[in-house]
Amino acid sequence: MAEHTSSSITIEAAPADVMGVIADFARYPDWTGEVKDAEVLATDDQGRAEQVRLVMDAGAIKDDQVLAYTWTGAHEVSWTLVKSQMLRQLDGSYLLRPAGPDATEVTYRLTVDVKMPMIGLIKRKAEKVIIDRALAGLKKRVEAAAGAGAQ
Repeated sequence: MAEHTSSSITIEAAPADVMGVIADFARYPDWTGEVKDAEVLATDDQGRAEQVRLVMDAGAIKDDQVLAYTWTGAHEVSWTLVKSQMLRQLDGSYLLRPAGPDATEVTYRLTVDVKMPMIGLIKRKAEKVIIDRALAGLKKRVEAAAGAGAQ
């Protein structure tokens, strides 16, 4: 079984607001950095994305990938790789837990396997960088939106 990397962050916003940003794939290029284009290919009966095409540019790694999303209740979303040029595996999830009246603890788990050979330690370091950037970007985006709504 492949090893995963995970990290958590507390965001000063309600879980529904955090999940709203996570679920808004069209806006990913505005805040993620690596995602240059996002297109929802299929949705479930509640209008949530089931398949999303992402065009990624993370410097040395550029990829065009399709991910399948599974929504579990209002506080969890996970994804698996459907197709990619660079990756063999990309499994991840966001798990949200209320952390006070207007705060949410967000845990991001990620497992990546690239098609080119890579030492495990370097791969886990790359996963950690991806996770930390994503959580920091998510926090900034959600808290900025919450602040704008409060004014």
